[in-house]
Amino acid sequence: MPDALDATPYDALLLLSFGGPEGPDDVVPFLENVTRGRGIPKERLKEVGQHYFLFGGVSPINDQNRALLDALRKDFADHGVDLPIYWGNRNWAPYLTDTLREMVADGRRRILVLATSAYASYSGCRQYRENLADSLAQLQAEGLELPKIDKLRHYFNHPGFLEPMIDGVLRSLADLPEDVRDGAHIAFTTHSIPTAAADTSGPVEDHGDGGAYVEQHLDVAELIADAVRERTGVDHPWQLVYQSRSGAPHIPWLEPDICDHLEERHAAGVPAIVMAPIGFVSDHMEVLYDLDTEAKAKGEELGLPLRRSATVGADPRFAAAIRDLVLERVAVERGQEVTPCALGALGALGPSHHLCPVGCCPARAPRPAAAGADSTYA
Repeated sequence: MPDALDATPYDALLLLSFGGPEGPDDVVPFLENVTRGRGIPKERLKEVGQHYFLFGGVSPINDQNRALLDALRKDFADHGVDLPIYWGNRNWAPYLTDTLREMVADGRRRILVLATSAYASYSGCRQYRENLADSLAQLQAEGLELPKIDKLRHYFNHPGFLEPMIDGVLRSLADLPEDVRDGAHIAFTTHSIPTAAADTSGPVEDHGDGGAYVEQHLDVAELIADAVRERTGVDHPWQLVYQSRSGAPHIPWLEPDICDHLEERHAAGVPAIVMAPIGFVSDHMEVLYDLDTEAKAKGEELGLPLRRSATVGADPRFAAAIRDLVLERVAVERGQEVTPCALGALGALGPSHHLCPVGCCPARAPRPAAAGADSTYA
């Protein structure tokens, strides 16, 4: 990594997230934003919104992003990185377009983007890039000078992302009753996506079935399981499973579902399970509902001891990882020789690409995208 902590040529970092409702009146409008263009009736959205109403109509994601912003700003200040940090969401306030408009008004012209999604996929990367392009198109229509935007590389296998999850699994195992602890299995969970979307995630020629999405999750799961074995002396069996499936029943999605997995493992005599949500940066609604509510109820029904480990959230190690990745990208843009910060601790896949290649994680219908090799905006 470069010795200097000067972030030039970049003059701002944008935290780009999904967004979520912050009260009961926000739930249906938020879901309308998420599903815009799909023709889903409002009554159906009210049914889906029951997940949010169980928690007072408030998604935890916005408060978690505020905590991450605080952690990032503290880490940057403590290490002399003079880079202002902004926050914008795809589906709720603060909206991405409004934030970019504010950044342009503040004179920001070279912007780095941190997306709160660690893995390659259409919904986890390409769609963020499409939203950036949509916002830039709006600013262009308003006659504003457009900034140049780059996106930080995928960070799924950075130690600053992995170590907090390893600690979370260790704490969850330690919290199990002693008589079932050593026999516990680990269910590494992530968001299910259509198998067609998984198969085309990442540069298609580089991956097999499941694409980069499945390959990256398997790499992370193996890294965590290996670390747990090294630190406890116990080899816990594990499997990558999925949650939060949505969409038409006839469209194949990644399986097995976490609740089906719990039933199968219980029938096989497994004494306990730790659920490790490695696919999520923070404990947002999919974690609180699909794991802490539905899966927990399934475990109680089966009489199967369950624990759910923590996500990374605003862990200072994650904030430090983002600083590393910012400075790594700074060196790339300056044309300096770059040794990835996490080299030697990245598992089998190594560091991801800095620039999403043409055709990476394609949409069903082609749409303009920013911050990639096929960017509509230079």
